[in-house]
Amino acid sequence: MAIQSQGFGQSTHAEKRSWFRRNRDLSKFVLAKLGGGVLTLLFVVIFNFFLFRMMPGDPVGLYNRGRNQDPVQLAKLRAALNRPIWDQFVTYMRNPFAETIDSTRFSRPVWGLIGDRLWPTVLLVGTAIVLASIIGVWIGIRAGWTPGGRFDRISTGFTLILYSMPEFWLGLVLLIVFAVGAFGIPGLFPTGGMISPGLSGGSLRGVLDTGWHLALPCLTLTLVYLAEYSLIMRASVVDELGQDYLTTARAKGLLDSDVRRRHAVPNALLPTMTLIFMNLGFVVGGAITVETVYSWPGLGLLSYDAIKGPDIPLLQAAFLLFSFAVIIANVTADLLYAYLDPRVRP
Repeated sequence: MAIQSQGFGQSTHAEKRSWFRRNRDLSKFVLAKLGGGVLTLLFVVIFNFFLFRMMPGDPVGLYNRGRNQDPVQLAKLRAALNRPIWDQFVTYMRNPFAETIDSTRFSRPVWGLIGDRLWPTVLLVGTAIVLASIIGVWIGIRAGWTPGGRFDRISTGFTLILYSMPEFWLGLVLLIVFAVGAFGIPGLFPTGGMISPGLSGGSLRGVLDTGWHLALPCLTLTLVYLAEYSLIMRASVVDELGQDYLTTARAKGLLDSDVRRRHAVPNALLPTMTLIFMNLGFVVGGAITVETVYSWPGLGLLSYDAIKGPDIPLLQAAFLLFSFAVIIANVTADLLYAYLDPRVRP
């Protein structure tokens, strides 16, 4: 009896040590990912400061273009810009998101402008990513489960054709056909903007009108993104077809649909989930070409207007925001993948 108790105690002690070791390794993994993300963010902030100060041009001249400014104010502005570079660097690093920096094109604080344009971009690109991921995953599952079949050949060819089309070109085609009207099809959708003049976005009529304006730009992005999700999901399902656990599941008498739904799809979804979270980082950046084609008042169109200036303060702020969004989304995707698939943990 004493021998059995001693063996049980040794087993429990070993299990505790193994549990602590696993949690320690997992904590190191999470801290390493978070630390790498923080260092990358710091590098982006520093790079962002020096990048736009090396660009040619006279920022004071851009700020004064088309305005009647007081010479005293211009002299103060030049004095502020002519401060030693390290003095400017310290001031910038204290608060890269300072509200005191004005856009040279719009004469407003750059972060206020970005805040006003953020929701239209999230609405457009976020909706397109959700639709593309749902439809693309469904296409990838069905095509990958019967590789080489008729549905696989048609869907793969169709999505690849869409993926090869430039976003602005596809947007122009849809705009001409379904907004302006062509080939006997009348103009069904608005040609641009987010809401018709005179309507309030908070009213039911305004919400429906916004959805009507959203249809074509969202369709454009959805069609372009579709191939990414369908092809990756298809490849993942094909890789899972030869796994032993599927053979075992079939040997137990499970229906083919149950084998696919319960066993193959959850494992094949892992790479697609990572892609979805990585693409969510680009939601903030918007789609410059699509928003420009449809005059959608989001961050993409704002970035295009800033490039035309060039509006250096606005470009600097937009670049910082886009970089932060992508880095945070990548770190989140890494952590999520480790949570869903224990095999990638240390």
